[in-house]
Amino acid sequence: MGFAEGSEIQLVVFKLGNEEYGVPITQVKEINRLTNTTKVPKSPEFVEGIINLRGQIIPIIDLKKRFDLELTEYTGEARIIVIQVAHHTFGVKVDAVSEVLRISTDTIENAPDIVSGIDARYITGVAKVGERLLILLDLDKLLTDEEKVELSEIHNEAV
Repeated sequence: MGFAEGSEIQLVVFKLGNEEYGVPITQVKEINRLTNTTKVPKSPEFVEGIINLRGQIIPIIDLKKRFDLELTEYTGEARIIVIQVAHHTFGVKVDAVSEVLRISTDTIENAPDIVSGIDARYITGVAKVGERLLILLDLDKLLTDEEKVELSEIHNEAV
């Protein structure tokens, strides 16, 4: 995902463990408190389950499991960020959502091969915001094509 130089993007900033991540606000549909999920047999390990969001069945992905991060307990600050990527809608479980931030694309640098233990394929870059480093996630690469099909099947079986 290339960024146009000298332009600005708006990010939803959230925490996983001690790190801060950003995703484009254009791909975020809504942010909700954690809710109980319904487990789905034979779903991928990182899929927490499904929720019914106003009549729409949405798979929930635990980003800590997706990224092989330390599985710490979620607190009352935890949120589900509902994301729309192409024609797929799913939720990602995060420790906390901190803010919506507008940044200049000039502050974004290419990510090293591994950032905070996360595989570089999930990352579009790293933004410097004052003393902070935000890891920018490429939501299109969060799931492989096979996993997208699998999630669609989970959704279809649940409907």
